[in-house]
Amino acid sequence: MVKPEKKIASQQIYRGQAVNIRVDTVEKANGKETTRDVVEHSDCIAVVALDEQDNVLLVRQFRYPVGRFLLEIPAGGVDPGEEPIDSVRRELQEEVGYLPRKIDKLGGFYTVPGYGTEYLHCFLANDLVPSRLVAEDTEDIGLVRVSRDEIPRLIASGEICDAKSIAALLMFLYIRQGK
Repeated sequence: MVKPEKKIASQQIYRGQAVNIRVDTVEKANGKETTRDVVEHSDCIAVVALDEQDNVLLVRQFRYPVGRFLLEIPAGGVDPGEEPIDSVRRELQEEVGYLPRKIDKLGGFYTVPGYGTEYLHCFLANDLVPSRLVAEDTEDIGLVRVSRDEIPRLIASGEICDAKSIAALLMFLYIRQGK
């Protein structure tokens, strides 16, 4: 078995609101040294939320880095000291105006393990009750309800085109298919 790379040195080159970037010098299994760029990002949550008619709640919001509006599942960061399940409650209240009474874990994954530290916890939330938390960055988010049966078409057509939404929705559909 190949041994893992060993960090020899680390230099932080950027500290921002959303990410930090560092360059690590590592020793590879063969003894040679190289560098690794690492984007540090806190863990996040993504939520497949179902309303009382079994519709999936999506959000439409402008994403500056890609220069367009995207249709996504609600998601957000896990604050320091916060448990992921508490982030689910907070983010749903902020983004779609509902508090879930039932939350189940769907799974999780590293979003960009080749250069980033972010781990995304995926959840299913239902039995929703109206409950709005106001947040500065959610005022331009639009709520879109779609039937569960529409999800594969929205993914195949590219209307849903971000990895976290696709992965969590496919996890949800796979689990639901087995029930």
